[in-house]
Amino acid sequence: MMRFDNRGKDELRPIKLTKDFTRYAEGSVLIEWGNTKVLCNATVEESVPGFKKGSGEGWVTAEYSMLPRATQTRNKRDINKLKLNPRATEIQRLIGRALRGAVNMKELGERSITVDCDVIQADGGTRTASITGGFIALALACQRLLEHGLITKLPLHHYITAVSVGIVEGQGLLDLCYEEDSTAEVDMNIIMSDAKGFIELQGTGENGTFSQEQLEEMLRLGKKGIVDLIEIQKAALDGLELN
Repeated sequence: MMRFDNRGKDELRPIKLTKDFTRYAEGSVLIEWGNTKVLCNATVEESVPGFKKGSGEGWVTAEYSMLPRATQTRNKRDINKLKLNPRATEIQRLIGRALRGAVNMKELGERSITVDCDVIQADGGTRTASITGGFIALALACQRLLEHGLITKLPLHHYITAVSVGIVEGQGLLDLCYEEDSTAEVDMNIIMSDAKGFIELQGTGENGTFSQEQLEEMLRLGKKGIVDLIEIQKAALDGLELN
């Protein structure tokens, strides 16, 4: 099949990373992934949630939101609905879980890093872009802590990234854009580390079941995409070596 944007089935959309996109955050990056654009800001605070107090360990969490005109029609802000969008809640928990997979909390010390992921423009893969860009913002914030002498070693032990895969018209595809995602028979998000360990898999048969062979094909495509994405992250972080 010919893909909507003429890519190969195992080809990522173009990705551009702009570090230090905002002035005040300890770590900041704008990730442009195809037509999806997400601003990721990492904020360091010298405090931890109650359940971490006195533990000597830090904490990493995330928040996610989509600007009202990130999509073709305007969405209401959550504050106008007096509650957080359930989809946004699920996604920000996913981002937080993923990023915590990179961090040694003892080495971070008793402080928190919050990674805010704000979708400026959505064209599929906003959660995978948030995780991929969020890791870079997190790494930049940790580098700043190290430079300022607040920690003695970088508390990051893995690169973390994520990519979508799916089955569209019976064929496995890597990195679905909106047009593909909206018609996919199967949609899956894969989150992995540079050690090729899975952090999370989210897979759904949108119109029924999917076979073992289809699952294996999606995993193969996803792993290929993960390898490519980690190289992009490393280039953005100037080849940063982790412990």
